[in-house]
Amino acid sequence: MPGILIIAEHLNGSIARISKEIVGAASCLKEGFEGRLFVVVLSNGDARLSDEMNLEGVDEVINVNVGSDHFDSSIYEDVIIEISHKLQPSLILFGHTANGMACAAAIAARLGTGYASDIIDMQFVDGQLTATRSAHAGKIQQELVFPNKNVVTLTIRGATFKAPEVEGDASLTQQDYEGMDLGGGIEHIEYIAPSTAGVDISKADVILSIGRGIHSPDNIPRFAAIAEKLDVTLGCSRPFADAGILPKAHQVGQSGTVASACKLYIAIGISGAVQHMYGMKHVDSIVAINIDPNAPIFDAAKYGSRADSLEVANALEALLESS
Repeated sequence: MPGILIIAEHLNGSIARISKEIVGAASCLKEGFEGRLFVVVLSNGDARLSDEMNLEGVDEVINVNVGSDHFDSSIYEDVIIEISHKLQPSLILFGHTANGMACAAAIAARLGTGYASDIIDMQFVDGQLTATRSAHAGKIQQELVFPNKNVVTLTIRGATFKAPEVEGDASLTQQDYEGMDLGGGIEHIEYIAPSTAGVDISKADVILSIGRGIHSPDNIPRFAAIAEKLDVTLGCSRPFADAGILPKAHQVGQSGTVASACKLYIAIGISGAVQHMYGMKHVDSIVAINIDPNAPIFDAAKYGSRADSLEVANALEALLESS
């Protein structure tokens, strides 16, 4: 089989972490596909982006100069279809992101490939690709196969696979794209970054995250003070962010931020809805504190306690004051 094609994402001159994670996922499949691993970067020709994707396992990075650093689904579709006709990959991989979802399904339809989204595992079994995704609000996992499809297109969930940490020895090629009028119908004016409120959940090593189980929003300052004294990042579940009680930057989850770099996640008063679990269930060490023994958060936790959240706050405050 000819190989695997990864479509890289980038923003403000840097490759998105999810693109590097997809390289890690694809590298495990290379033997089964008996082909090369290609990465394509669409940009204004900046070679630094190609250098970022020169990771262990990658055979070739193709930097396509489309005259712009900004995402345009029409241009991405046109370029990827042209490259796919040339390389004939067996597997095309996108991130399960706003950009990936904006063009992956259309490319799959135009190429006539198999398609599945939000993939959390991939395996090559008995000569056939099997892809795994969650369903029914995370209650089950589906294993999907693609009979009679020589090519499959997938979008991959972030913070699921480990990105390679070693630089590779891929060949780097540069090409210009002249397949369509690059003026298009879309004009990029500016990128407005969301307010961070001084918090970056994606880079935090340790997160103390709170939910409605802390009884009242009036108790948020207590936990914020505990997080500050512990020198950890304060996170929250969606209700506090939606109500404007805490800035959106603190929200962990599918509509918030994925805790990509987190090594210890302490969830206090969080039930563990699938949308929240999306952002943190990959963390190696999860501590769950919830009075409900049936809370889904316990399914992902390494350590759990049915203590009341305010009792935990009392104990932590006493410990911090005495230290």
